[in-house]
Amino acid sequence: MSTPEGFFVDWDGNLRKTTDPGAGFVCDVDLMARYVGVKTPKGILMHEATFYKDQAAVDKAGIKATLVPGSQPWGKQDL
Repeated sequence: MSTPEGFFVDWDGNLRKTTDPGAGFVCDVDLMARYVGVKTPKGILMHEATFYKDQAAVDKAGIKATLVPGSQPWGKQDL
């Protein structure tokens, strides 16, 4: 089963692709509920978010997040 392409906001406020969440995570997407469950490769739920099907949906929601690649680490470093 393939992951539907779309976007979600991670816990740092970055926009990520459901097909490339990074950190070895995988996305479980429920299109009807507009839900994204981000899981470890072993299936442990790490993050829940709203699914946005395209950039227009992100813009319509008023989200101003930066799209980051999967190579971008999750979690901010404390300063």
